[in-house]
Amino acid sequence: MGVRWSFKKSFGGTAVAVLALAGGAFAVGPQSAVASDSGGTTRQISSSGTTSIGGVPGGPDGLAFPEIRGTESDAGTVPSDVTITNRAASRPGRSGSSVASAGTTKSNAELTGGFDGLDHRQQRLANGGNQFSLEPPDQGLCVGNGRVLETVNDVLRVYDTSGNPLTGVIDLNTFYGYAAAINRTTGAQGPFVTDPSCIFDAATQRWFVTVLTLDVDADGAFTGTNHLDTAVSMSSDPTGSWTLYRVAVQDNGTAGTPDHHCAGGFCLGDYPHIGADASGFYITTNEYPFFADGFHGAQIYAFSKQALASGASTVAVTQLDTAGLDAGHPGFTVWPAVSSPDQFATSAGGTEYFLSSNAAEEADGSGSSNQLLVWGLTNTASLASTPSLRLSHVTLAVNPYAVPPRSAQKAGPVPLAECLNVPKCARLVLGAPDHLAPEVESPLDSNDTRMQQVTWANGKLWGALDTALTVDGHNQAGVAWFVVTPGVTAAGTVTAKLTLNGYLGLAGNNVTYPAIGVTSSGRGVMAFTVVGADHYPSAGYTTIDAIAGTAAVHIAREGVGPQDGFSGYKAFGNPPRPRWGDYGAAAVDGTTVWTASEYIAQSCTLAQYQAAPFGSCGGTRTALANWGTRISQLSVR
Repeated sequence: MGVRWSFKKSFGGTAVAVLALAGGAFAVGPQSAVASDSGGTTRQISSSGTTSIGGVPGGPDGLAFPEIRGTESDAGTVPSDVTITNRAASRPGRSGSSVASAGTTKSNAELTGGFDGLDHRQQRLANGGNQFSLEPPDQGLCVGNGRVLETVNDVLRVYDTSGNPLTGVIDLNTFYGYAAAINRTTGAQGPFVTDPSCIFDAATQRWFVTVLTLDVDADGAFTGTNHLDTAVSMSSDPTGSWTLYRVAVQDNGTAGTPDHHCAGGFCLGDYPHIGADASGFYITTNEYPFFADGFHGAQIYAFSKQALASGASTVAVTQLDTAGLDAGHPGFTVWPAVSSPDQFATSAGGTEYFLSSNAAEEADGSGSSNQLLVWGLTNTASLASTPSLRLSHVTLAVNPYAVPPRSAQKAGPVPLAECLNVPKCARLVLGAPDHLAPEVESPLDSNDTRMQQVTWANGKLWGALDTALTVDGHNQAGVAWFVVTPGVTAAGTVTAKLTLNGYLGLAGNNVTYPAIGVTSSGRGVMAFTVVGADHYPSAGYTTIDAIAGTAAVHIAREGVGPQDGFSGYKAFGNPPRPRWGDYGAAAVDGTTVWTASEYIAQSCTLAQYQAAPFGSCGGTRTALANWGTRISQLSVR
């Protein structure tokens, strides 16, 4: 979900030259010297118990107040005023598409299967209905041994590879051993669990699921304490037993944390993401003051993967702080690489790589940048005994990227918006008329410029992020992608060369929230949401390799209506912030790449929305949201 409510400020007002690029990609070398943090701090944490994936039957349809947990108050990131034009985007692509890179790639992906994953209705009605309405879902996806595990805000489920459920839908509060998000009988609120991610590690045959948990009092007020919760399966079967580990991340000197002197007395470990190499399991966060404006810097938490996989009662965690490491600036969204199955970087005692960008205000950027940061954490084999790690990074010059505008949707029925414009109907949803009406179909949040999923495969790092992109003269949301060949010196500092980079865009439409999965042979798939004049929010993909880059945009599953969720309407926050995923996911299983993207799988009229049970449209949505997810199976060769 990404809490991120205290730091967003406008990037507008800066005079920036218009930039026009003639091609889709160009390669340049390292731009800056290496910076490093040699050490970090190590502490011991104890297992916090065990769990399993059950699933309480869902609750009944209907609104129950409060429906939304109060968390965010900002209007999101303001788009940059940089214009980035990729002239290759106006070239006709294959399959009738007009795409930024429409060449022939070595990767050839065949859509061989797929199914609808978790949706808002399942999320809201889980745990007997003792849940809040949530946007956006955010997605974790992991695959192995004939099992597919998907987790979103705030539920989890396991399927077989044909999409048949092997477990019920379990809410994350229950899975991690906490009280319900809200007890609909007493009104007492439980911890706020958010930002789920997962990986299946083929080397240890274990599943890892990580979330951020924010503690609250019974009335739902945040206490300031917050922690990373990681569940580790105790076998290769995710439907069995799991061991839980909890790491405090308030970083105020309590509960074994370092003191980073965050204003207000507590830091917040926001936006956790996970990766692994041969020896380690890694979680990174963006650290903000919890109760004040500001940003401290990305944090890296390193564990022995083997210790976690063994279910050890006590494990060590080493924390490294990136504050000041980027030429005096903090690292931001330093995303750890997920290794293609059984491919690990073993030089310098084992190395885990990370990618990050620096256009965001958190990184002291201006909303646009032409720099990519490549990080390396070396001597990771030491995590098995006495951790002795070295973190370093190098900065590469890349194609410029900038904060994208919001993504317009194809026009269609939006019964929640229409309901809010009718006083009698609005009273059922709000308890009062919508005094800010009229409500209209909203655009979608297109993210900012933070790094998205990073993959290590075939000796290279693969990553992508959202960017503004001008296609056929129109400024819209697109993707900037990068292929990097990293290395380390004898002294254990990272080196890197940009192998290829480019853009992906689609004329008349927006491409958002990329996630890349690459097989051990270096052939991969990039998944995303496609939305615009020609498409309701849809699950899309393209192929990617290190020679030709990306190819034509394909639709894995077409959306059937607009997003019609509460975050896009003034009645629930003015100005509205129409949330749409903070990330998608991709997972590699041999020569198969699995992807998970948010899309819209239902549509209905106002009359259907008002029919009993109210707001359910025949059991296809809830009164306040209609997001869905699509899991796709692609054979890559």
